[in-house]
Amino acid sequence: MTKRDLVRYAAQIAPVALPYLRGRALNMHRYPEGADRGGFWHKELPGHAPDWLPRWDNPDADDGESTTYLVVDEPAALIWAANFGALEWHAWTSLTRAPDRPTYALFDLDPGPTTAWDDVVLLARLHRDAFAHLGVRAQPKLTGRRGIQVWVPIAPGPSFDETRAWVERVSRTVGAVVPDLVSWRWEVRERGGLARLDYTQNAVNKTLVAPYSPRAAAGAPVSAPITWDELDEPWLRPDAFTVRTVLDRLAERGDPFRTVLDAGQVLPPLG
Repeated sequence: MTKRDLVRYAAQIAPVALPYLRGRALNMHRYPEGADRGGFWHKELPGHAPDWLPRWDNPDADDGESTTYLVVDEPAALIWAANFGALEWHAWTSLTRAPDRPTYALFDLDPGPTTAWDDVVLLARLHRDAFAHLGVRAQPKLTGRRGIQVWVPIAPGPSFDETRAWVERVSRTVGAVVPDLVSWRWEVRERGGLARLDYTQNAVNKTLVAPYSPRAAAGAPVSAPITWDELDEPWLRPDAFTVRTVLDRLAERGDPFRTVLDAGQVLPPLG
């Protein structure tokens, strides 16, 4: 895959991806030397960026922190980011007009070195059952790496602390069903190769990769939304869709992630 391919993909996917990026600060994961050379996080919009790019100045930035962020409010901004070497796109889970109020609760099913893909799928199915029991609308997404993420749309109101506490409670309840698969240790080396149900991404300026973002991995996979029913499909794998195939899937099936754009949901209390 060439840089030309990446820029072309950004132009093609922009109409589908923009609703998940619009109005949000973007953390760019850049690979200017190519995906095989290692990347780095780039949050601050550079001074040489063209004046027409949408941007946001974070009024709460501390000294030494990034202050001015790219906001992908139009297709040209996403194309610019791709041309800038941003191979992966990570938007904030809060809007710039209310940066301390998330619009999503995030569940990150992060496999460990010894976690089999079948076990990741099992964890996702257990979350599916939990959300059905709670009457919560949620949507799964392949990471394009090894895991699965679940996004729960919420009405702005709860703080990040409140949202994180709710996600942690659900995650620990699910994890208790299969304790042999899950570790709650913070340090990777202390997890014994087990998976982590990471609720800590529910915080200001913490992000999960955006829907339909490419990933810096062999084959150019993308972080592709799936349906809950597709957790039972034999073809399922975390890198099932790439920049070369996901557009055909969208043309055939549409975008299953659109349900998260209805943010009127209130998280139910947990007994």
